[in-house]
Amino acid sequence: MSKITIKEVKTPSDMRKFIRFNYELYKDNRYSVPDLYEDMLKTFSSRNAAMEFCKAVYFLAYKNGKVAGRVAGIINEKANDKWNERAVRFGWIDFIDDTDVSKALIDAVAEWGASQGMSEIHGPLGFTDFDAEGMLVEGFDQLSTMATIYNYPYYPEHMKALGFEKETDWVEFKIKVPESVPERLISMAEFIMQRYGLQIKKYTSSRKLIKDYGKRIFEVLNEAFSPLFGYTPLTDRQIEQYVNMYLPIVDLDLISLITESDGTLIGVGISMPSLSKALQKAKGKLFPMGWFELAKILKFKMRPDILDLMLVGIVPKYQNKGVNSILFYDLLPIFISKGYKYVETNVELETNYKVQQQWIYFEKNQHKRRRCFKKQLED
Repeated sequence: MSKITIKEVKTPSDMRKFIRFNYELYKDNRYSVPDLYEDMLKTFSSRNAAMEFCKAVYFLAYKNGKVAGRVAGIINEKANDKWNERAVRFGWIDFIDDTDVSKALIDAVAEWGASQGMSEIHGPLGFTDFDAEGMLVEGFDQLSTMATIYNYPYYPEHMKALGFEKETDWVEFKIKVPESVPERLISMAEFIMQRYGLQIKKYTSSRKLIKDYGKRIFEVLNEAFSPLFGYTPLTDRQIEQYVNMYLPIVDLDLISLITESDGTLIGVGISMPSLSKALQKAKGKLFPMGWFELAKILKFKMRPDILDLMLVGIVPKYQNKGVNSILFYDLLPIFISKGYKYVETNVELETNYKVQQQWIYFEKNQHKRRRCFKKQLED
């Protein structure tokens, strides 16, 4: 009979095993996109600004002395306060196809959560909504993205066997870039700009973009995402981290800003060329060759034909008024001129019809679905 043991991550050696287990489990999988090792180290360290309001613990599962699974336990105190919950999250969960292993991992998080006064467990969720979230339940034959989780089909089956139920689903779409901008999109965008006195703002300098709107971009996203499932506003320190991490490396052509006539930012759309294939080649390592695979896309403009639509946000005052059409009025000609064929959306709550309405102008395919599971903790 196999023996399952759980070990809390305490040492740098344990953390290396924790991060690398995902690489080993998916090393031959053509759809999984590995995170960079250095990025994961930062995420799980005290340098992560989310640690100001989150508690975390990490566990490894061993079967007959060999690592067979991993999981993070997280308590986001801000989210629990905002949504009036006492929930512990499980995240970064991976396991071999053995329900004894998955049960041992979930039990470890549940026991830790109960010891902290929690009454329910849900996930997969990260520290915040800007971490990858949701377990894949449809689309196992689709290439993952740098911002989402890939998992084997047996994962959700384990969740059901462990007594979990659906809490919410996110969907993702693959959008075909048209050969030209649809006339009705042009008409809508120009009408909305004239009606509300809105304008498109573009930059050629990352430094100036950061100076003028770096912080405000993420404040807009805070306002836009605030009502969504489980969301907690980014703190000033988190915003500073994201500004410094992402804005210097994005192609400025692929950022669309919408402002009022006085320059007040009210909407943002940020997209990036897909890094999925480059990250697969990097295999989690920035050096010696991972940096080159990423640089080919980010610096030398050796573009794939797929874009990732990373972030789209409109402040509540302008939602449901057609303002999203302005973003694509600006970005679509750029997508076309640069030769992109498809756009991968980020995750969208299945009930977020306001966001899904923006795809009416395009040929689309809802090709992935992922789920947050939940259950009550036992007394």
